[in-house]
Parts: sequence; C-alpha cells; structure tokens
Amino acid sequence: MNILHIDSCALGDHSTSRRASATVVASLQETSPRARVVYRDLAAAPLSHVSGPLLRVMRKEWDTAIPMNAELSAEALLSDVLLSEFQEADVLVMSSPMHNLSIPSTLKVWLDRLLQTGCTYEIGADGPRGLVKGKRIVIVTTRGCPFVSAAPDLLMDHQENYLTTLFNFMGVQDISIIRTEADFDTAQLRHLALQRQLHAA
Repeated sequence: MNILHIDSCALGDHSTSRRASATVVASLQETSPRARVVYRDLAAAPLSHVSGPLLRVMRKEWDTAIPMNAELSAEALLSDVLLSEFQEADVLVMSSPMHNLSIPSTLKVWLDRLLQTGCTYEIGADGPRGLVKGKRIVIVTTRGCPFVSAAPDLLMDHQENYLTTLFNFMGVQDISIIRTEADFDTAQLRHLALQRQLHAA
C-alpha cells in the first residue's frame, strides 16, 4: 500500500492537525507494515502559485512563445512529481486546519497542481468527468471553535465541503473526514482510523 501524507498547518509542533494526521498514518502502518509513506509538509516547504506560463505547460498548451527557462522547467517538473505522488497513492491522509473559514493557502496551491485536465478530470460533451479511481482519502480537520448544524453555520463551512467537492470532482468517492480537537484521544483516533480502513477494504 502506498500512503501519501500531507500536512499544511503553519503551527509546527503546536499543530493539532499534524499530530492527528500522524496518528492516522501510524494506525494504517500498523495494519500494513510494508506500506510506503510519502510525506509532504506544505508549510515547511510551500509551493509557488501557478503562474500563467506554468498553467499553459500543465495544460499541454506550451509553445515557443513561452520561454522555457530554468525556473519554469523546474516548476513544471515539480508539478509532474506532485501529480505522480497523488496518482500512485492508494490512500491519501491529509490534514486540513480551518484558516479563516477555509483551508490553508498552502494546501490550496497543492490542490491547484493536482487539478489538471486529462490527468485528474476531463471535459466531455456531458460536462466534467473525474478520472481518479480506486483511491481512499482520509481528511483530518481541525477548527478553532465548534460549528453546529444550523444553516448559517453550514454556509460558513468552506473547509470540509470544499475538499469533499473537489475530490468528488476528480472522481474520488471514498472520502472519510475525521474531526479532531486539541485534546483528542490518541487511542480513540487510532481505533477510528482502523475502522475507516476496514470499512474501505
């Protein structure tokens, strides 16, 4: 099993989402000791925003009008690597703290590198169609305060809803969301992650 582990919180060792996602990955490794884990810390090594020239390269629209300098070439290669890591992963474990009612900008930039036509989705006569199949996604979310189920609060949720919609757009249906608090119980979280793993197996 290939596991892709993504963290994005800027708080480092003080991050609840980082500790929680590490617990989930550890629980998966307990059930699959030979699992290969690829880890990316998007806060420690933030990606650059997708520029116009890079977007054209990613869309396979590059031509001689775009100077393929060393910087653009390196960014294009990095985008290919990020996309390959995602495509090769059987399970994606991703932490997403809520930043200003949405996801961290560092995580958004990573997602921008994945959402490529012809790779993770395509546009046909009937509209968009996701191309990502057979992948499990576990999203560990944290929030500074609890949201209740009232409609006004749901309208403010641009974190879990956004991520679920985006991965559904890519074709992924097997998505689990685990909400954690600062004082989460490690053993309970491991048990919950194991339950999600068995349910998806």
